[in-house]
Amino acid sequence: MDAMDRSTKPSAQGSKSARSRAAAADVPVDGRAASGAVAGSDFLQLDIGEAPPGGRTAWLADRLRSAIADGRLPIGARLPASRVLAEELRVTRGVVTEAYRRLAESGQIAGRGRLGTVVVAAPAAPRDHARDAAGSGAVAGPALFGSGDRDGLIDALRALPCRIDLSPGVPDLAAFPRTGWLRAERAVLAGVGPADFGYGDPRGAPALRRAVVGWLARNRGIRADPEEVVVVAGVAQALGLLGQILRADGIRRVAVEDPGSLGARQQLEYGGHEVVPVPVDAGGLDVGALRASGTRAVLLTPAHQFPTGVVLDGERRRELLSWAAEGGVVIEDDYDAEHRYDRPPVPALRSLLPGGVCYAGSVSKLLAPALRVGWLLVPPDRRDALVTAKRYADLGNGVLTQLVLARLMDSGELERHLRHVRQRHRRRRDVMLRAIERHLPGARVHGAAAGLHLMVTFSDPRDGARDSGFRDTDLAAAALAGGVKVHPLSWHRITPGPPGLVLGYAAGPAHEIDEGIAAIGTALRDLLP
Repeated sequence: MDAMDRSTKPSAQGSKSARSRAAAADVPVDGRAASGAVAGSDFLQLDIGEAPPGGRTAWLADRLRSAIADGRLPIGARLPASRVLAEELRVTRGVVTEAYRRLAESGQIAGRGRLGTVVVAAPAAPRDHARDAAGSGAVAGPALFGSGDRDGLIDALRALPCRIDLSPGVPDLAAFPRTGWLRAERAVLAGVGPADFGYGDPRGAPALRRAVVGWLARNRGIRADPEEVVVVAGVAQALGLLGQILRADGIRRVAVEDPGSLGARQQLEYGGHEVVPVPVDAGGLDVGALRASGTRAVLLTPAHQFPTGVVLDGERRRELLSWAAEGGVVIEDDYDAEHRYDRPPVPALRSLLPGGVCYAGSVSKLLAPALRVGWLLVPPDRRDALVTAKRYADLGNGVLTQLVLARLMDSGELERHLRHVRQRHRRRRDVMLRAIERHLPGARVHGAAAGLHLMVTFSDPRDGARDSGFRDTDLAAAALAGGVKVHPLSWHRITPGPPGLVLGYAAGPAHEIDEGIAAIGTALRDLLP
């Protein structure tokens, strides 16, 4: 951690001085205190005697996290050099550097050169969720999973405190390219004129629409013109705008994948649409069932289906495009398309039938959902209606964020970031796979080749052909009681199916993934008869 500590390589004189101090304190050089010696630090009043045997690193990391959370270490606070803290606690320096590394990986601390290691992020101030729930009538805590009303479930779960969050749909936010973003933002601010701060084109800044066209051509095989691109506030807004257009065309029933995203389904339902479930199997959406449903529009995630992770296969693609050519409306949510590890890239449906596919994408899973930036391409006959809907929705996205993102795309910075997070996500996926094998024997893993999450399903350990005998909502509730957030698979189903969980691995450090799966394993054993 060179950037985290100026003293990473102490001089010979410094090492000799350390040995002298250790000897004076009757502490061996390797950091193990002699019998009767007291090891502690004035910093946060740390007492190494409180650490469990073999768990000093985890103990120190937890103490630091607690201090950041409760404000004793505010943003900007400087941590002691690892060498100094190790000497005070009379532990090996590796204990301290590993604890610092864990907090750096979760985005809470960072190296600042001569300033040393400082706190850069802290969780939001905790709320009294029990009081909030009592005042609003909402269901809090594990009881959330017993609620029959699914409206607002994901938001409610997101707001609850936890020890480890394995919810799906969030990238590695600690890897957000802060330096690159600041550099691009400075360049943008230096180049914009007064007119750029006025009301702009509701379709989006021309610079970003041009950059999106280049990005889609390089990474998704889509040929488009900037005039075809409408910048939106993420895929959620894209679905809302498309819903308005479809209703105006008399389309009020939309087919959706089953299982499929609860959030996307609720977005359509909020807009007044009836959602019609179409089953998903190993080949993706069942196009024969789609035809039989009689619906005129379908929403799907063909590149990496949520939550199963399957890819719409070649035969199904041909069938779907034939259905679209007959007048069907295909809404392609290009979910997780960039995040692939063990399979070749999959072309977007839009690249195969530009005139029949409404294509939606965003940077929510690539950079951060808080940016609220995405794009939507629709066939020519619906483009004017889309621009009108966007104009009356919000007059267009904020221009500065658009211009910064355009610069990242044009400069190659976004591709470099993608390569970086792909490696981090792959490592975390591998940790989760090993943890599932160790702590959830018998669980079946789906969708490991790409994405930011895994789906696991359970069958009876005594007879794999039988149902497991428990509800996945009960397992999710038990996991939350143990401090671990997950999504029960049944949340994302319309028709009943085997119990399972949807587990995100991208957002948290490796040690939390292993601890979280272990906690789920404990909860599962308590549920099984």
